[in-house]
Amino acid sequence: MRLTVYTDYALRLLTYAALSPDALITIGEVAAAYGISRNHLTKVAHQLGVAGFLTTVRGKGGGLRLACKPEAIRLGDVVRQTEPDMALVPCFEPIDTHCRILPACVLEGVLREARDAFLRVLDRHTLADLVGPRDKLRELLGLPPGIAPRTRRPARIPIRTG
Repeated sequence: MRLTVYTDYALRLLTYAALSPDALITIGEVAAAYGISRNHLTKVAHQLGVAGFLTTVRGKGGGLRLACKPEAIRLGDVVRQTEPDMALVPCFEPIDTHCRILPACVLEGVLREARDAFLRVLDRHTLADLVGPRDKLRELLGLPPGIAPRTRRPARIPIRTG
């Protein structure tokens, strides 16, 4: 089983957000910390927001943060959301395949079982598990130990009265 770069970036982005629970983070910060594509990461962030893993704050001083606690985000759920094709072989698809042995094929069942076992293992782990070595991860990503990189608040718009 091989995961796409898209899923790898999704897990990295969520990890970074979990390491900065009280801060709004930006795509630029995350891309720079990991040395990865900002454009690709923007697409990933959008999907994670739509899926309910991230909350986005627009405008000056905006950014991203986890939509829920890291303990509530199962890795299997992230993989299911970000992997477009969990079909290991063509016969997993509901469309007509040209495999002559499909009616008697044992391999298809074995591969389904392997895929399901892979997802079951991921379902046993959460984002909180990924950030267990918090201080070391923060050091490797260039974040100060034990504190968020910077706290951002959405821009306040004065309310006129009277």
